[in-house]
Amino acid sequence: MKLTWAAFTYPFIVVITDLTVRTLGKDIASKTIYRAFPYAIIVSIFVVYLEGMSFYFALRIGLASACAYGIGTLIDVHVFQKIRERCDAWWVAPMLSTIIANVIDTYTFFIVAFRGSENIFMATHWVEMATSLVIYKIGIGIILFLPVYGYMLKRFRLINI
Repeated sequence: MKLTWAAFTYPFIVVITDLTVRTLGKDIASKTIYRAFPYAIIVSIFVVYLEGMSFYFALRIGLASACAYGIGTLIDVHVFQKIRERCDAWWVAPMLSTIIANVIDTYTFFIVAFRGSENIFMATHWVEMATSLVIYKIGIGIILFLPVYGYMLKRFRLINI
């Protein structure tokens, strides 16, 4: 299976978003997401188009990327802030965030990008591909980025571990 950049970048984005919410608040985090949103769409379309795909396909991938990023990240900001406020253990909210945000992000992307796609292979196998990718992204998030998150919290004296 060919891994996408999202397998590596999305868990990192989840950590950055969580740290932004924790340090600056959910309002600033939400504004940052809204400002980054148009650029995420444009970059996604541009990269896919440069890889030789049709403009229609590139638009569909761009829309899928934007929907996945927006939905997953906004849920992360608004839902997991409540968990952070109610739970004393520093790792609970980012771990739940890593799991749930990755599931929502990945399946949203694959549904929008490939369900009913003109690419028969992708239209047929998107569920298996999304499931494999989400398992990998959750694993990376928990094994690599959760410890980084804890280190950053301790480093910036946001928690005592």
